[in-house]
Amino acid sequence: MNINDKSVLEMLNKIIVIDRLNKYQIIQMVNLVSISNDINDLKDNLKWETSKSFHQKI
Repeated sequence: MNINDKSVLEMLNKIIVIDRLNKYQIIQMVNLVSISNDINDLKDNLKWETSKSFHQKI
């Protein structure tokens, strides 16, 4: 997905508001946009990164 696309930015803003993402999650999401094919892929990637970072802290 293209982070510079207006529709992608609007979608990201909706995700931030609906899921009440914190700063760390927002940064992760922005970094994952370019490697994600669509919104579902982005959400899956974000979940995977979140669980990965959680397990590294333990």
